[in-house]
Amino acid sequence: MALISVGIDHEHASLDLLERATVLEHEWSKVLRTLMSQRDIHEAVFVSTCLRTEVVAVIDRFHGAIDDITHALADATGLAVSEFADKLTVHFDRGVATHLFSVAAGLKSVVPGEFEILGQLRRALELATEEQTAGPEITELFHRAIAAGRRVRSETTIARGTVSFAQASVAMATDRLGAELAGASVVVIGAGQLAGGVAKSLLDAAPAVGRVVIANRTADRADRLVAEIARPNVRAASLDDLQELMRDARLVVTAVEVATPVLTSAHLGDRLVELLIVDLGVPRAVAGDVAGLEGVTRIDIDDLRERIDRALGDRRDAVDAATSIVSDDVERFLNDQRARGAATIVSELRAHFDDLVGSELARRDHELDDLTPEQREKVSSLVRSVVAKIAHRPTVALKEAAGTDQGMRLTEATRNLFDL
Repeated sequence: MALISVGIDHEHASLDLLERATVLEHEWSKVLRTLMSQRDIHEAVFVSTCLRTEVVAVIDRFHGAIDDITHALADATGLAVSEFADKLTVHFDRGVATHLFSVAAGLKSVVPGEFEILGQLRRALELATEEQTAGPEITELFHRAIAAGRRVRSETTIARGTVSFAQASVAMATDRLGAELAGASVVVIGAGQLAGGVAKSLLDAAPAVGRVVIANRTADRADRLVAEIARPNVRAASLDDLQELMRDARLVVTAVEVATPVLTSAHLGDRLVELLIVDLGVPRAVAGDVAGLEGVTRIDIDDLRERIDRALGDRRDAVDAATSIVSDDVERFLNDQRARGAATIVSELRAHFDDLVGSELARRDHELDDLTPEQREKVSSLVRSVVAKIAHRPTVALKEAAGTDQGMRLTEATRNLFDL
C-alpha cells in the first residue's frame, strides 16, 4: 500500500474553478464514504477550503486510485472530469509528506504562514476519524504535519505581521480607504472563525471604525461572536437586514461559506455612501452584478493574492527557514516510517521462520528418541542457526530498502513468497 494526495489548489487552478470545486463542510462525510467504497482506497482524509479541495489516501493501485479519486471529486463538486483533470495536483509517497507538511506550515497559502490552515487540517482529520476512514498511517501523517506547522510558526518569523486572510483582508481594506474608515459603519457577513478574525482585526486597526455589524443566517452564531468580541460598538444582525445595513456601510467583508451569493445588487439600491466590498468567499458570496454598480468597488481573493505576492519580499528569509524545517521534519517522519515498516515485515518473517522450525522439530520429534536431551538441544540450536543465517540477508535487504519503491516491491514479494 502507498500514500497519495490528489487535489485542486490555487497554485494551479483559477479562482473560478476553485469556486466551483469547493465542497461545503457538511458534505465532507459523504465524500469520505464515496472514497472508501472504492476498491483501491483503504484510508482517506478529505479537506475543502477556499483555496484547495484535496484527498489524501492510502491506496493499492496508483492509476486505479487516481481514477477513483477523480470521479469522487467530480461527484462531490458537480464538475465534469474534463473541467479539472489537467489542473489536478498529484503527489505520491514521499511527495505526499512534503506536500502536506508544507501546507500545514503555511508555505502553500496565499498568505505565507497563515494559521487557519492548521485548524482546517485538524477538522478534516477529526471528521475522517469519526467516519472511521483515517487509519494509523494517515493519522500519523496528519499529526506530524500539524506538529511541523506549529514548529514553523514558533521557530521562524513567517508568522509575524499579516498571517491570516482576516488580517490581510483588513490590511487591504484600510490601505484602500485610509482615513475614510474613521468612524465608518462596517458589515461583516458570516460568524465563523474567519469572520471573527476579520471583525477583531477591524476593531484593532487604525483609523478606528465606528460600528461593526455581524450579519449571519444563524442568529445564535452571530450573537455568540458578538459576545466573544465584547465591544460596545459591535452588534449582531440577520441576513434579512442586509438591505438596511447597506444604506450607510462604507465597508463590507464577506467571510461566509455559501453555495450561492448572499449579497446582490438588490441589497444596494438605497445606498447613501460609496461602498468597498471585500469578498473572501469561495464560492463567491457576492453576486457578479454588484461589480457594475456606480460607487461600488469589489475586491476578492485574487486581489489579495496579488497584494501578498508584491509584499512577500521581506519574508523570503522566513520562507527559506520554514522550508528547511519542513524538509527536516519530512525526513524524520520518513525515517521513522521506514523503521516501522521494516520492523513489521522483519518481525513477521522471523516469526514465520521460528514457527517453521518449531513445527518441523515437533513433527520429527519421534526420530530423535535415541538422543539425550543435550543432543536434542544441539540439533535444535543447529537448525535454528542455519535458518537464521538463511534469513539474515533477506531481513537486511528489507531494512535497507524500507520506505522506497524497491522496499515496497520486496515487502510485497516477501509476503507472497512466505504467505505472510
